[in-house]
Amino acid sequence: MNKDPEPFFTKTNCPLCKNSIIISWQPDKIPFFGDVMHTCSQCDCGFKYADTMILTQREPVRFTLSVESPEDLDIRVIRSISGTIRIPELGINIEPGPASESYVSNVEGVLCRIEDVVGMVTRWKDEPPGSIERAHEILGSLRQVRLGKLGITIIIEDPLGNSAIISDKAGIDILTPEEAEGLKTSEIIFEKDELPNHIF
Repeated sequence: MNKDPEPFFTKTNCPLCKNSIIISWQPDKIPFFGDVMHTCSQCDCGFKYADTMILTQREPVRFTLSVESPEDLDIRVIRSISGTIRIPELGINIEPGPASESYVSNVEGVLCRIEDVVGMVTRWKDEPPGSIERAHEILGSLRQVRLGKLGITIIIEDPLGNSAIISDKAGIDILTPEEAEGLKTSEIIFEKDELPNHIF
């Protein structure tokens, strides 16, 4: 019988209070994702950190899905921390960065995550003219999508090949080296001044 890999531990300083903290590293294997490393740490000051790093690398890939009905909201979506999600009809780009999370969800779950972020924009008081109105427009469009009254395209691009849309409806293309190099993998973009074109 195979035993689960043993965790190991490293020591670093808390980014908030600078006290010494322990980081736990737990190797694991997850279906589709392959080999991963779970990391977590916690400080007495309240700082918490947890992440799952995917160690497997595949060919750079693009998945394209037309969302046309409420049934499409159930289609499984796997987004790794290196995956970029685009909805061109709404001008939405979700790019990887330090705060990125890998997750297994469905189309509706992806839309809910976007709604949460766009909803925050509507509560900011120092937004440029038109940004709050644009945010409300996007929220309205997302509601129409969930009702099956508006069709959109969801595109996931991943230079490490660890993201996917699990559906026969999804188109799959291998990215060229130039396309893969043009994708962000470690920087998060949230351009408030360009909200009509970039959400985050």
